[in-house]
Amino acid sequence: MAERKLLVLFGSQTGTAQDTAERIGREAKRRHFHCRVEALDSYPVAQLIQELLVVFVCATTGQGDPPDNMKNFWRFIFRKNLSPASLCQMDYAVLGLGDSSYPKFNFIAKKLHKRLQQLGASPILPVALGDDQHDLGPDAVVDPWLLDLWGRILPLYPLPPGLGIISPDVLLPSKFTLHFLDERSSGCDGEATRQATSELHPFAARVVSNLRVTAESHFQDVRLIEFDVTGSGIEYSAGDVVMIQPRNAPEDVQQFCQLLRLDPDRCFMLKPSEPRTPLPAHLPQPCTIQHLVACYLDISCVPRRSFFELLSWFSPNELEREKLQEFSSAQGQEELYSYCNRPRRTTLEVLCDFPHTTCAVPLDYLLDLIPRIQPRAFSIASSMLALPNRLQILLAVVQYKTRLSKPRRGLCSTWLASLHPQQGDVRVPLWVKRGGMKFPVEQDTPIIMIGPGTGVAPFRAAIQERVAHGRKGNYLFFGCRQKSKDFYCGAEWQELVKSGHLTLFTAFSRDQEEKIYVQHRIRENQGLVWDLLNRGNAHIYLAGNAKQMPAAVAEALKSVFQLEGNLSPSEAEEYLTTLERSRRFQMETWS
Repeated sequence: MAERKLLVLFGSQTGTAQDTAERIGREAKRRHFHCRVEALDSYPVAQLIQELLVVFVCATTGQGDPPDNMKNFWRFIFRKNLSPASLCQMDYAVLGLGDSSYPKFNFIAKKLHKRLQQLGASPILPVALGDDQHDLGPDAVVDPWLLDLWGRILPLYPLPPGLGIISPDVLLPSKFTLHFLDERSSGCDGEATRQATSELHPFAARVVSNLRVTAESHFQDVRLIEFDVTGSGIEYSAGDVVMIQPRNAPEDVQQFCQLLRLDPDRCFMLKPSEPRTPLPAHLPQPCTIQHLVACYLDISCVPRRSFFELLSWFSPNELEREKLQEFSSAQGQEELYSYCNRPRRTTLEVLCDFPHTTCAVPLDYLLDLIPRIQPRAFSIASSMLALPNRLQILLAVVQYKTRLSKPRRGLCSTWLASLHPQQGDVRVPLWVKRGGMKFPVEQDTPIIMIGPGTGVAPFRAAIQERVAHGRKGNYLFFGCRQKSKDFYCGAEWQELVKSGHLTLFTAFSRDQEEKIYVQHRIRENQGLVWDLLNRGNAHIYLAGNAKQMPAAVAEALKSVFQLEGNLSPSEAEEYLTTLERSRRFQMETWS
C-alpha cells in the first residue's frame, strides 16, 4: 500500500493562505496522513520530484505577483531546463486565494496549475479559485472543494485497516508545548549576535524624527518618519521596500495577560509535539510571556473561522460554547461575518466577549489559536545618495469607525506614529527587500511618475536619486485633497521645480467646485505625455491606492494614445500592454 504522506505547501502574504493550509493539515491528520505544512520557500524544492501527493495553497498579490514566501520556488518551477516528466509521479491539487476586484484574479494559482501539468504532474481536481469579494469570503469555494478533495484522495490512499476518520469531536494535540523555567525574565529574550539584516535578523533602527506632514485640521494624520540605519549594512535603491515588524500596544498586552491570567515575566522553552515540526523561527528560546504577547501573537487581527473552531473546544460555558460552534460552522458564516469581519472586531475583543472560555484556554494552544504578527511593507521615501545612513517612510495612520464604539486603528501605523525621539532611544525592527519598481539607469531616459497621496513615496526616493546623479526629465503628477492640508513635501517639490530638476502637475481635488484628479491632469497634458513616450522613450510609473485610481489613470493614458497618437481603441489598449510587457509602464498599488 502506498505510504500515506501528504505535503501541503503554501504561498501566503497576509496569512490567509497559511491559515487554509493549516486547516488542510488538520483535516489530513484526522484521516491519519503523515502531513507536513510548509511555506513554499522553506521547502527544499529539488525534493519535489520525490513527492507523490501535494496540495498547493497560493495567494496572488499586487499585479499578479507571487507572495514573498514563494518567490524562490516560483523562479525555480519556471526554469526552462526542467524536464516535461519531472513530476510525473505526483498527484496534486491547487487552491488559489485572490480578490476578483484586481485584474489578475488568482493569476498565480492558475499559472501554477498549468505549469505542474506541463511538468507531468496529475491534477486530482480542477484549480479552485477562492475570492475575497464573495459575501462569505474564500470559504464559499474552499469548503465544498475540500469535501471534493478528500472524496478523491481517500480512494487513492484508503485508511489503514481498523482506523476510521478521527471525529471532529476529538481535539487534536497542540503543535507546541510551553515548558516553564524557574528563572524570571532576566536572561530571557537574549539579543542574538549581530548578523546580516533580514526578516530573521531585523535591524533595530533608531527613530530620528517623526513629523506630521498634514495640517492638524486635516482628517488624515500622515507622518514622514526617519530612521538611522548606521551599521546595519542596509543598502537600498529607489523603488525598494522597507519591512517593519510591529508590536502590540502595551495596554493590549496587559489586558490579554489579565484575561488569560498570565504572568508576563515567566520564562519558557517551546517544544514541538511532533519531532518533525520546526520551531517558530521568529521566537527566541528561551522566551518570556511578555515577548510572546507583545511581539509575536497578533491579538489585534480580525480572527478567522479556525480561531472560533479551536476556541470552542476550551469552553466550560454552554452558552459561549454554542455561540463559538455556530461561528465555526458553515451555516454560521454570515453571522460570523456580521459579528467579526464587518465591524473589524479584534482577537482581543472577541476574547473579552467570551470570558469564561478565555480564562480556560490551555497555554500550549496559544500558538495554534493566534497567528504571528505579520511584518508591514512601506515604500522607501528617500535616497541614500541624498540621506546617507538614513531611511524615510511616508506613513498614513490608519484609523476609522465601524459600528463598534472604539475606533479601529492600524496596528503598525498607530505604533509607529506613537514613537518619538524625545522618548529616548526608540528603536524599530526593520529590514529592506527589493521592490517591484525599477527605474531606468540610462542617463537621458525621462520618467513620468503618477503618485497621488502616499503613492508619491517611491517617487520622492527616485527624484532624490536622479537629482543626485544630475538627471533631469523628471515629471511628477501628484494628487491630494487640498493644497493647504495634504500637499506632502510641497515645499521640496517647489524648490526642485525652481532649480529645473522637476516638472510638477498637481491635482487638488477639493480646492474647487469640480473634483480634479491626476487622470484629469494627464488628459490636459496629453501632448507632452505622448511626446515623452513616443519620442523620448519615457517610462511611466504609477503608485497608490488600488481602488478606482489605477483604472482611471489607464483610461486617461489610452485616451492620450488615441487623441495624440491617432491609435484606435484596440491599438491604444495594445500599446499600453506593450509598455507593461517591456517594463516601461510599472505599477505598485495597495488596498
